[in-house]
Amino acid sequence: MSNQQQPLPVPYLRLQNEFDALRAEWMEMIGEAGQSGAFILGPNVRMFEQEVAAYLGCAHAVSVANGTDAIELSLRALGIGPGDKVITTPFTFFATAEAISKVGATPVFADIDPDSFTLDPSSVRNKIDTDVKAILPVHIFGHPADMDALGSIASEHGLSIVEDGAQAFGAMHGGKQVGTQGYCGCFSFYPTKVLGCYGDGGLITTGSDAIRDHLIKLRNHGAQSPFMHDELGYNSRLDEIQAALLRIKLRKIEQDIAARIRVADQYDQGLADLRLVRPSRPANGRHAFNLYTIRHPRRDAMRAALKEANIGHSQCYPLGLHLQSVYSQLGYRPGDLPVTDRLCGETLSLPIFPDMRKDEVERVCEVVRELG
Repeated sequence: MSNQQQPLPVPYLRLQNEFDALRAEWMEMIGEAGQSGAFILGPNVRMFEQEVAAYLGCAHAVSVANGTDAIELSLRALGIGPGDKVITTPFTFFATAEAISKVGATPVFADIDPDSFTLDPSSVRNKIDTDVKAILPVHIFGHPADMDALGSIASEHGLSIVEDGAQAFGAMHGGKQVGTQGYCGCFSFYPTKVLGCYGDGGLITTGSDAIRDHLIKLRNHGAQSPFMHDELGYNSRLDEIQAALLRIKLRKIEQDIAARIRVADQYDQGLADLRLVRPSRPANGRHAFNLYTIRHPRRDAMRAALKEANIGHSQCYPLGLHLQSVYSQLGYRPGDLPVTDRLCGETLSLPIFPDMRKDEVERVCEVVRELG
């Protein structure tokens, strides 16, 4: 057996260290929940909703079972349904468009900005017709969308905005948290997110008392009061154990975001002067760096090199939603959204997480630099 030191492997994400650090406090809160007998919509859920609303700077926060439900319930609460259209991005996880379809509306895909990967406002404007009722921007990978431009378009045409902030908890635009600049903001607490639990979880923010009340009803089977139902709803409730964990993690969210930005800064320095395109930073806001996603003309060769070096990575996203078979009836063709089509062949996400070590970042940069 060779005594030569093996190259350093780097995981795409590492949650174990965080769990070890939180274990004692979380287990204590689980014990308290067990003793109380409150497991659904209990005190931790109520306290988390209050604490996260205070952090985000919004009037109301309504927790739900997951980020997909957050979008679907928001659209329902806004009265969007069959016959309506919602403009969104094709460069995102399927759940964004899926939620539009599940309320009976039709997703209309606009192209994206090649630097931020978020909705291109000029493309959005070109997609508006009389059936469009809302714009659903995604703050992709942690980069805030251009809410000033999108807000102006929405105001001009009387449209609602529902923000998908699933990958961008803690990101900011214009001094405000993402998820607080539309009628509703939607977040996912899937374990890989900036603020993640150890299961599924989601959140909806709103400044409207009426929307808040409707969301609370919708998440609990459409119940106006116990056993009294005046509409069909959902079983979409954040459980007490996950809420307890989210309360703990929320207290150190600024520390975690700062750590992600520090890793991104190290990548920027280590990958300077290469052909690849590094993630852009918002001119008037803060990138939360849920993912560190680069563009490279030889993306597939880079994937192979990273795999060979035992370095985690992800291709987000290999095919735009407008070209997925589930939406073939909408009639999009390759070339209709050229920026999206091009980026789907060039983008690659590198490992990033708060406790990522400098030597791990350097190892990733070493392999990436070999391709130039």
